[in-house]
Amino acid sequence: MRNQTVLNSSTSLTAQGLACCWALLCMFLIAWSAPSAANETAVPDVGWAATLTSGCADCHGVDGLARENLDAPVIAGMPAAHIEEAVYAYKDGARQCRYEPLMCETVLHTSDARIADLAEHYASQRRGPSNEPYDTALATKGEKIHAEHCGQCHVSPDDPEVADALGIPLHGQRGVYLRYALQSYKDGRRENLLEAMGEKLNVIGPDDIEALVNYYASY
Repeated sequence: MRNQTVLNSSTSLTAQGLACCWALLCMFLIAWSAPSAANETAVPDVGWAATLTSGCADCHGVDGLARENLDAPVIAGMPAAHIEEAVYAYKDGARQCRYEPLMCETVLHTSDARIADLAEHYASQRRGPSNEPYDTALATKGEKIHAEHCGQCHVSPDDPEVADALGIPLHGQRGVYLRYALQSYKDGRRENLLEAMGEKLNVIGPDDIEALVNYYASY
């Protein structure tokens, strides 16, 4: 009888020990797998970005900095609403394509959902200096012109109010594109969405445009 009691006690202790071992093993596995899951979610999905920007990245790059095509505009850090507005302007014909028919054909067959995703992606990319050479004296002149005619609508990409600004950020934009865009607005190849913009451009001459280009390059 005593031996039976000891046997039952040993069996109970063994079962308790096994239960504890299983509990410890489960805790170890959870603790070991948690950092792996965290690291997995922290790594950006580069493949997704490359797939999303297919057709756009050839000119603008996956990051929107247009390093491989210096004639293309920098769209990194541009508010999503402005990117969508520009894309639909190309789709509707309000804007002409510089490189016929590449841009217009690309946006023509792009769905609304993808346009929204592209806009959010490029808006989330950081814009830095264009690293283009600039003339200091012209940049100083351009800063004054910007403050007088442009600064109320066009703020820098790192401004806290950039998403609410009426105009797109121009600081860090490439000079060749700025010259083209500003002249297109002046001669009517692009529609001025705001009457105030047309009025401002009427008093800005070629020398002023060059000063603005140098100022925005100095960002």
